[in-house]
Amino acid sequence: MTNKDFNLFTHFHERFGKHADKELLCTADGRSWLYADMDALAARIANCLTGAGIEPGERVSVQVEKSPEALALYLACLRAGFVFHPLNMAYTPKELEYFLDNAEPAAAICDPLNEASIRSIADAAGVAQVLTLGGDGAGTLMAQASAADSEFRTVQRGADDLAALLYSSGTTGVPKGIMLTHANLLRNTEALVGAWGFTSADRLLHALPVFHVHGLFVAVGCVLLSGASMRWLPGYDVEQVIRFLPECTVMMGVPTYYTRLLSRPEFTKDIAANARLFISGSAPLLEDTFVEFESRTGQRILERYGMTETNMNTSNPLDGERKPGTVGPPLPGVEIRVVDEDGDVVDTHEVGNLQVRGPNVFVGYWKLPEKTAEDFTADRFFNTGDKGSIDEDGYVSIVGRAKDMVITGGLNVYPKEIELFLDDLPGVAESAVIGVPHEDFGEALVAVIVPEVAGGLAENDVVDACKEEFANFKIPKRVVFVDAIPRNTMAKVQKNVLRETYRDLLRAPA
Repeated sequence: MTNKDFNLFTHFHERFGKHADKELLCTADGRSWLYADMDALAARIANCLTGAGIEPGERVSVQVEKSPEALALYLACLRAGFVFHPLNMAYTPKELEYFLDNAEPAAAICDPLNEASIRSIADAAGVAQVLTLGGDGAGTLMAQASAADSEFRTVQRGADDLAALLYSSGTTGVPKGIMLTHANLLRNTEALVGAWGFTSADRLLHALPVFHVHGLFVAVGCVLLSGASMRWLPGYDVEQVIRFLPECTVMMGVPTYYTRLLSRPEFTKDIAANARLFISGSAPLLEDTFVEFESRTGQRILERYGMTETNMNTSNPLDGERKPGTVGPPLPGVEIRVVDEDGDVVDTHEVGNLQVRGPNVFVGYWKLPEKTAEDFTADRFFNTGDKGSIDEDGYVSIVGRAKDMVITGGLNVYPKEIELFLDDLPGVAESAVIGVPHEDFGEALVAVIVPEVAGGLAENDVVDACKEEFANFKIPKRVVFVDAIPRNTMAKVQKNVLRETYRDLLRAPA
């Protein structure tokens, strides 16, 4: 390795060599993978895809179930210099049409059960290669890779070479491709390993999805850069978490994970005793959850703040005060400021627009130079779209989200995308989609609709139409019909009024 090689895999690979005979992960059903096993499989996949004609810098779109083989595929893409483009398994064919057309991948890899529909979409988008990978490791990708060489020379990458392309739902209803470089991921992972004290002695309980920054870049990155190990769960199952947590030293999750643990009487202080660190992110952690978790286990959850465009920005400290309701001070190398509408920095504790600058911040939106320029200041601070404040100790608090984004179960949803679809439905005059409190997901969607004719629409019909169009986390939990949507004097929809009106709609009866 040279100092000029920013390929994230190059830096991971140092630990692969040092810990070749150590267990990297063990699945819920007891399948164990050594570092050497993962190294060899990633090399075979890299050789397989390179042999298929994929070049460094080309995108590889991936919609597969979480598995050790899926992790090897991600590592193979890094290793070969491809741009990894992960996709939520919940995305519908219509959503996938947009992603494959916009990303222009050289290959699409999907679950064998979805091969026919994905191949049709890929053919229409001009994608040359379609391969399959199932949650059990079966499929054409592994069949072809099994015959490939288990040695592969990692492709050198520069700081600004893309490592991943992730999409965030756009406020205009058009998702934006977020370009993350090898340097973005490397520098952020280095900062997190140091901030959270990761070492080769750690074992992470990994129950997060791997199509998302949290599960893929944060969780996996911290493990691989420190030489740690993982209990690798296919998803979040509270019984499995309680079963395997005693063997783990670290758990990462969204707030929903912790509220579900606290709902189980068998989750005790003894179950959590071996863990040195519980980390929460991807959605705001309620202070009540923070307090109850400490009361139950004697440990304080460490909350941090990040987003797809920036990876992680801030973190409550490993050693020191973890303030409930805050996401901690900036990570090393990251600058945070809060400004008013004129761009002037506000006083301590004053709420304003949160901006961030650092090596963690993405380089821009895919094929959208105008939008990129709009979201960065002249001195290269990124406008996060979040409202926040900073206290006298430098701790950041997120007090609101601009553009009405909803975070449900740790996943981002922009209401505009749903509203554009609803407004086109027969019988809908206009709509507004909001997030309201939900005991399990933190927030969930409610659609408020003005029908063209009173009584002309049924709630189930609207929900069923959404199910045909969107991933399940974007489906409104309830649909409310009203005579008019509240607006201010500038004719803007008053979503704050709607949120207040329906704040208790999804609460369980007392």
